Amino acid sequence: MAGSTFGERLKMTTFGESHGEAVGVIVEGVTPGVELDEAYIQVQMDRRKPGQSSVTTPRKEYDKIRIVSGIFEGRTTGTPLCILLNNTDMRPSAYDDIKSMYRPGHADFTYDKKYGIRDYRGSGRASGRETAGRVAAGAVARKLLERRGVSVVAYTTEIGGIQCDVFDESAIERNAVRACDPAAAERMIELIERLSAEGDSCGGIVECRIRGVAPGLGEPVFDKLDAELAKAMLSIGAIKGIEFGAGFQAAAMRGSEHNDQMDASGFLTNNAGGIIGGISTGEEIVFRVAVKPTSSISAPQRTVDVEGNEREIQTIGRHDPCICPRVVPVIEAMACMVVEDHYKRQAALLDE
Repeated sequence: MAGSTFGERLKMTTFGESHGEAVGVIVEGVTPGVELDEAYIQVQMDRRKPGQSSVTTPRKEYDKIRIVSGIFEGRTTGTPLCILLNNTDMRPSAYDDIKSMYRPGHADFTYDKKYGIRDYRGSGRASGRETAGRVAAGAVARKLLERRGVSVVAYTTEIGGIQCDVFDESAIERNAVRACDPAAAERMIELIERLSAEGDSCGGIVECRIRGVAPGLGEPVFDKLDAELAKAMLSIGAIKGIEFGAGFQAAAMRGSEHNDQMDASGFLTNNAGGIIGGISTGEEIVFRVAVKPTSSISAPQRTVDVEGNEREIQTIGRHDPCICPRVVPVIEAMACMVVEDHYKRQAALLDE
């Protein structure tokens, strides 16, 4: 399927559908000889898996991975790494009553128009379930980046208009919405639970910080590092916007304010978010993404069926009332893939 492969030197291809037998990923370009086991990858899978709290879907997928190739005696071989996750809690019958209708906000209509056929069982390839393979591949990339001294952390900064006022990194994995402000997290959870009871959903903003990246990564002019990160983030179904550093606030700033001036010690500010001219500066890379409200809601909505008849639809099932908590590890995974890919591309450039 065209469009299911991402990356150049470090490449992943995800496969599988939401209510099919399995989902997974094939990763190519992995550095050989690196110690890697299923337990390391499982840590990231457990952060993404459903059923974690009252603000995530109750679907019970344990997402226990199985590495079926590319590892020998606990080390990567450099050959294609295949990671498989069996689906265990599929309920395709939940979609029988609405399979002929296009769900608002979903890819039902567009997939039908593109392919002339669609998997109506939980959106098939368009489901958030597809991201399980991304997180597995991202864990592999994270392992490679650790050897370079690079770390990636993402967290929720806003949900439903409720914003974080402080940044406490230690709080991120200690609350159900992965917010960087524990007080704001409590209000976010209350909002999500209330909206869920009303049959509605909400969106938010997730910020990501990439630390320890060497200056000089990025391939101008079309493969700029920020352009590649933007493509990676916008390839996630729930993401509708991205900004780096000062972002859209730059539109209201003067050049004297926005320019990252320098002295002998380095950059004095980081309004560019760690990337200038599409190339990493060596400063912390900072970006934020807009996460849309979950499309699957039980409140009645207007739509049409496959024959064009106007209908009313309710999406009854097991869905995240807010995508932010579980998209955090997906964002980290995609960031890891991009940065490690560009390290490999830079190494190839210098070897020419």
